[in-house]
Parts: sequence; C-alpha cells; structure tokens
Amino acid sequence: MNHAKVRRQDRGGADMTDRECVEFLQWALPRLGLRWPGFRKVRGQVHKRIARRMSELSLTRLSEYRDYLETHSNEWELLDGLSRISISRFYRDRDVFNHLRDAILPDLARTARCHGDPWIRVWSAGCASGEEPYTVSILWRRHVQPDFFDLSLRLVATDSDEHLLQRARRACYPASSLKDAPADWREVVFTLSDGEYALRPEFRGPIDFGQQDLRVEVPTELFHLVLCRNLAFTYFADPVQRHVSEQIATRLLTGGFFVIVKHEAVPEAIQGLLPCNGRLGIYRAV
Repeated sequence: MNHAKVRRQDRGGADMTDRECVEFLQWALPRLGLRWPGFRKVRGQVHKRIARRMSELSLTRLSEYRDYLETHSNEWELLDGLSRISISRFYRDRDVFNHLRDAILPDLARTARCHGDPWIRVWSAGCASGEEPYTVSILWRRHVQPDFFDLSLRLVATDSDEHLLQRARRACYPASSLKDAPADWREVVFTLSDGEYALRPEFRGPIDFGQQDLRVEVPTELFHLVLCRNLAFTYFADPVQRHVSEQIATRLLTGGFFVIVKHEAVPEAIQGLLPCNGRLGIYRAV
C-alpha cells in the first residue's frame, strides 16, 4: 500500500493525504520562521489540528485552506499556534538532569557563594506545561539547597502558549508525565488526587511563569542557567535559530550554562557561547 496516497477524513469532512499535508507544511512553515525537518516525525499532530480548523471553516481541501491563508492574514497567527509541539515530561533526558543535579547546580551555587550572590537565576525557555522548570526546582530543593542553605533559586519559565502556562501554574499532571522521573518522586514530591499527581507546595517555586514568544522577545534579566530544549534548535528556521542563540547569549552571566539536547546544535560562531559537554548538549558563556 502506498501510504502517501491514503486519504484521511476527519469527522467534519476535511479531506487530505499525508503527502498533501507534507507539501502544505513545507510551504507554510518557513513563513512562520519554522523548519520542516523538525516536524517530520511529529507532523501527525499538526495535521489533525489543521483538519479540525478546516472543518471549522467549512473547508474540505488543503488547497482551499492555502487560499484562505493568502486572503486572511490573521489566520497565520492561528496556524502558528496549531504548529506548536509540546511534548513535556519530568526528568526528560535523565543524563542531562543527573548532570544538572550533580555538577552544574552545585558549581553555580559555589560560584554564587564566592561572589556573595544570594540567588541562582534560571530561565526555562519554552517551558510548555512546566515539567522542566519544576524538575529543576525539585533537584535544587532535594539535592543542592541542603548544602547551600544561604542561597535561593529563582526560576523564570516562559512559553508562547497561555493554555500550557495555565496547566503549569496548576502543577497537576497525569502519570505519563512522571514516567521518566525517579521512582520515589510519586510519593515524596507529589500527592495523588483524583487521578492526577499534584506537585507538593514546597517544590512549586518561586517560579515566575510568563507568556513570551522566544522568536520575538526574551526576559530582561541575566541568568546563571538557561534551558531551551526541544524547541528552537529543533523547530525554528536557521536564521531564527541564530537570532535566538544571540539573544540567549546576552542573557547569560559569564560562566553560566546553556542547555539544549544532544541531537540539537547551536549555530556555529555564536559569540559568547562555547561547547562544554557536547554529549549532553551543554554550552557555557564566556
């Protein structure tokens, strides 16, 4: 069977093949500052969302939706939202968070203490529903702060999707969000209530969640640690990746750490960022 020719139809009547969806995304994504290769494996999520949107507009063919985009400029903003991929779990990429726990956070704490800085400042860019910044908060409180009781952690977490941020502020998660987390977290870090795992209050903050599109703006303060994982360097177009890298470099204190993921790479020759641990996707500000 040639799967590229299999035609799918959602309940509302939108009609498309996988090949048509791919061709549409290859046409539309660059106009949003996004890159097709990052969406290759997750395109099914975007296809379903587009199909639902077409049904709302009483459109049945992607060619019709393409014409609609050409004549309704506001629709591009909505399509941008439909194209967001949010796969988020606690402790996603175990080796990275073990390294944060055992090396990076203690190193930053020692340096801050030497400089008389009472805060470790961390930014989670593209935080989705909050699993990443909460993981950092948990690691700090359980494994680092007992040796650095005179220091505090300040977390800033940003995402372009306000709906995801609302979920993050609730801090209640399905079991699937914890499948990568250490086994004892379910009893020690969370409480089970109505089928959801609610993060205990002592691990919730302080975290400042805010809506922000990384392609357009970044926080104004400086940070010891920035995490931007499974976002800019997977889904953003190359010129946007370079712009984001340059902006992030300006937000890092000298000696601070920048963490992506091992299958991603920061564009070459970004001033102020040098590879620190290529196996884990970690850079350092110089």
